[in-house]
Amino acid sequence: MHIPDFKLERYFARWEFVAPYMLSSSDVDGYQMSDLLALADPECRELWQNLPLGYTESAGHPLLRQQIARLYQHISTENVLTFSGGEEAIFALTNVLLQQGDHAIVTWPGYQSLYSIAQATGAEVTLLELQEEQGWQLDVAALRKALRPDTRLIVINFPHNPTGAHLDRQTLDEVVAIAQEANAYLFSDESYRFLEYQPEQTLPGAADLSRKAISLGVMSKSFALAGLRIGWLATQDTTLLQRVAAFKDYLSICNSAPSEILALIALRAHSQIISRSLDIIQSNRLLLNHFFRQWSDTFSWHPPQAGSIAFPRLRTNQPIAKFAQQLVQKEGVMLLPGTVYDHPGNNFRIGLGRKNMPEALSRVEHFLQQHRT
Repeated sequence: MHIPDFKLERYFARWEFVAPYMLSSSDVDGYQMSDLLALADPECRELWQNLPLGYTESAGHPLLRQQIARLYQHISTENVLTFSGGEEAIFALTNVLLQQGDHAIVTWPGYQSLYSIAQATGAEVTLLELQEEQGWQLDVAALRKALRPDTRLIVINFPHNPTGAHLDRQTLDEVVAIAQEANAYLFSDESYRFLEYQPEQTLPGAADLSRKAISLGVMSKSFALAGLRIGWLATQDTTLLQRVAAFKDYLSICNSAPSEILALIALRAHSQIISRSLDIIQSNRLLLNHFFRQWSDTFSWHPPQAGSIAFPRLRTNQPIAKFAQQLVQKEGVMLLPGTVYDHPGNNFRIGLGRKNMPEALSRVEHFLQQHRT
């Protein structure tokens, strides 16, 4: 199997731990260990204090899987398989579901592994492009038009990376129905679930809506615990989950024991964790709305509908890759140019999850003022 370089990750590898202002990060500022442990209930505290540092169950700690299942309506412990991060889950599921001669449809621009791994299996991939002039909304008619007799997998990601677009319930139900009519699996990347700005925006996990739907979840984004490297798949199709579990034996085999207990603590304190994340995001969303109004001649701004990222566009003729490179070199502020998604526009990803957003924006303003001069 040959997989092309993951352009986003290579870009982050260059700048993530060098630039002091990560204005492109998709996660929320991570919890401190002491703050997370303070949220532990008595059972979790005992598990943490007496934790043996040996191998863990390959499917994941039963209590962790049970807690994950409670995020859904029709999912039980046996319907959950955990992984060392969401990336591993994507890799394993895609390799189990697809082979040469299959066809997949994947929303785009998007997280590269959602389509590059599918292509590496030998499957043909149709990228379902979200359009800026349509507010980055999913076009259900275009999805139906992209179907083929050999379509085996439909991949969606909402709240969306990188645009911040979201679905309404009617659209989600239509997507589920289309997948059922095509007898295709529906893989829903729900990494940013629970970061909806209004309660009425919250959608059920796709795994609740169809036996052939699979939901991806992670501790990295909404739960602000990227360092745990814990992700999961949830589906009513236990036979598929068993096949994916067997594939996982060639990857991480099992999770980190401390990470599992820390994830359990966070999931049991779900409301407090999510409230913290949303407070940071909502505050930064107000700052960004003000910033982009001030610089409307320089940037095009579609405020995100949900999640912790957005995809503005640089209006000037300067290529966004060059703009981003100059900004990080001169001001220490990292933006993610849309070129890492192979997107032809002059867009860039901006993150709403960092507490140092005010300082980062002041640096961007200084750069813009100097640049304009």
